[in-house]
Amino acid sequence: MTGRAIRSRLGTLAGAGILVLLLWRMGSGAFLDGLRRIDGTSLLAAVGLGLLTTVFSAWRWCLVARALNIRLPLRRAVADYYRALFLNAVLPGGVLGDVHRAVRHGQHAGDIGRGVRAVFLERTAGQVVLIAVGAVVLLAEPSPALAEAGHLAHRLPATPGAALASAAVCALVAAAAVRLRGRPGASRWRRAARAALAEARAGLLTRRSLPGVLISSVAVLAGHLATFLLAARVAGSSAPMAQLMPLAVLALLAMGLPLNVGGWGPREGVTAWAFGAAGLGAAQGLTVAVVYGVLAFAAGLPGIGPLAGQWFAGLRRSQIDVEERVLSEGGASHRRTQSVPHHLRTGEAQPGDTVAEQDRCHGDVEPVQRPLMEKTRHGYAAALDQHPAQATARERPQQRPGGERPVVRQDQYVHAAAAADAVPEAVGNDRQPTLTGSAHHPQSGC
Repeated sequence: MTGRAIRSRLGTLAGAGILVLLLWRMGSGAFLDGLRRIDGTSLLAAVGLGLLTTVFSAWRWCLVARALNIRLPLRRAVADYYRALFLNAVLPGGVLGDVHRAVRHGQHAGDIGRGVRAVFLERTAGQVVLIAVGAVVLLAEPSPALAEAGHLAHRLPATPGAALASAAVCALVAAAAVRLRGRPGASRWRRAARAALAEARAGLLTRRSLPGVLISSVAVLAGHLATFLLAARVAGSSAPMAQLMPLAVLALLAMGLPLNVGGWGPREGVTAWAFGAAGLGAAQGLTVAVVYGVLAFAAGLPGIGPLAGQWFAGLRRSQIDVEERVLSEGGASHRRTQSVPHHLRTGEAQPGDTVAEQDRCHGDVEPVQRPLMEKTRHGYAAALDQHPAQATARERPQQRPGGERPVVRQDQYVHAAAAADAVPEAVGNDRQPTLTGSAHHPQSGC
């Protein structure tokens, strides 16, 4: 496996490693307990909260897209957002659904780059509001988990290894900045950065989009927090809401990391640690995270409808393309047949040149090629006038004694050469050759 493939799967490997570590340290009891506590009422409540958050998220996406001069109806935005949520929940990484949404929107708009940037700005706005509100909540409601995280952060730089690692990272960043500044292509990167900032201001910070983006982002965050509180109550936690709110913010911040397996991994690890640090028990925190994961998956299940509709539409479109291709090839073949002149169609009978089968069965023999018949008829007439020929013994029609007219028996083949040979003899006797009976065509079925 190449290094690029390993980097692309790093998030999945990290999420799977966190889950394995939790199972090893805490066992499967917390996972199974969370699954047993989920009932139909909690699932319906999660679906309702998911509808609220999805509609507001789709509205935020519409505002950003319209600010970037991209048309996006709210109805289609809701369907695409539901499909993205479902794909995020079932595919590794937790962001592939958003990637699909961005590319599909760009294809519809005729500008994939702008469609991708609209989705990126929409998700960035949600994360910025989450960080801002989370900071306010964590400062307003001090949590033992936050205090323990602060003590851990203070202890890390005290070790020589941590200090050396911090200094090395700072040196690398400074060296990279100096090197990029001296490179000839640095101006291009600066122009790209300025263009991205200008587009971000146009999509998020204008009078037309900023109020709606803020309102929708706050509503989406409220829906996620309500879902977490619902999961805590379903898991059996009786802690007050003021104590659970900082823990929920930490869990949501961990969910923003792209190091998961369908959303699972960092959320469970951070929630278990936060509940343990707050004195509520790590097993309780893991159970809450498992319940939240199941409820979030149930909230994204309506995305199956748009996904199935897209799949059936793709099948129908493929069938229509095949039918149109077949019809176009048939029309081209028909046009090529019509473009060939009639007198050049040699060696093969054409529908307009053939004689009906019933006419041949009644004894009216015609050649397959009418132009050849006319040529043969006039050619034999000229030959009879200038060069009378003698018929061979095999082809000469039988003559009756006394010089009577030659007669051809029933079912006997008559060739043009034999008829031509018979004409001079009849002329010498002042008689006209007469053919009696019905001639038999060699290729007819009569």
